[in-house]
Amino acid sequence: MVIKECVLMKRLLDVKNISFTYDNKRKIFENISFNLEKGDVLCILGPNGTGKTTLIKCLNGLHNINSGEILLENRNINSLNFREISKYIGYIPQNHTPTFPFSVMDVVLMGRAPYINITDHPKDKDVKITKNALKDLGIYSLKDKEYTALSGGERQLVFLARILAQQPDILILDEPTAHLDFGNQIKFLEIINKLASKGLSIIMSSHFPDHAFISSNKVAIMKNGTFIDFGLPNTVITEENLKKAYNIDVKLIKLTENRKISVPMKTNLTLNIEIEKK
Repeated sequence: MVIKECVLMKRLLDVKNISFTYDNKRKIFENISFNLEKGDVLCILGPNGTGKTTLIKCLNGLHNINSGEILLENRNINSLNFREISKYIGYIPQNHTPTFPFSVMDVVLMGRAPYINITDHPKDKDVKITKNALKDLGIYSLKDKEYTALSGGERQLVFLARILAQQPDILILDEPTAHLDFGNQIKFLEIINKLASKGLSIIMSSHFPDHAFISSNKVAIMKNGTFIDFGLPNTVITEENLKKAYNIDVKLIKLTENRKISVPMKTNLTLNIEIEKK
């Protein structure tokens, strides 16, 4: 895998009591604290509109927090410029709609931007790292294809290869499986597990508690702009917490010693809808 070796210490993300407010009026989240060590996979669960995406954008420096601290290897994120942050953190947003028909090779090579001056050209080292990223994800055969002509699952893997070519220590994914089919969701989560086993630290948001059981060693459940619980998946993902987060009854079913699934129960919702007959 094309991930930097950390010889001196573990990469550590420290998030200390942070909050964010739009225009100093609309509070999005507050009192968020956690840490991330080398190889951790943190899954952030929670309903729509609770602040997950905004939190993620604060963690990678796209938004400035109103209070608290975000430390990257003990360095305050506010002291780092965007290029420096990009050497620590790779980010895949929910939507990354392609515009220009770049080749897959060129798209992944863009991940080397933090290491290339604006007047320079990619060096042999950059090309080698790019090719290795494609090979590691098993998509080297796509290198000459147009990115815009790929399927959704292929695009997601290409974008992940681009981030791996960036060689970050932390990977942040905003609902990475939202646009993938059932099979590709599981395959993507297995890739996350492999990356974590190589030492990459990962934060991902999701609407699926099952995904946290598959690929995470840390889980946070977010509701109304704060964490209502944080810790190990088996401790945090409970029927009580899921009902508190999503306002529905959920049954947890144990499949194996290390695997559970969550089953949402019917709400028996009654709608008064009248359909006019012609």
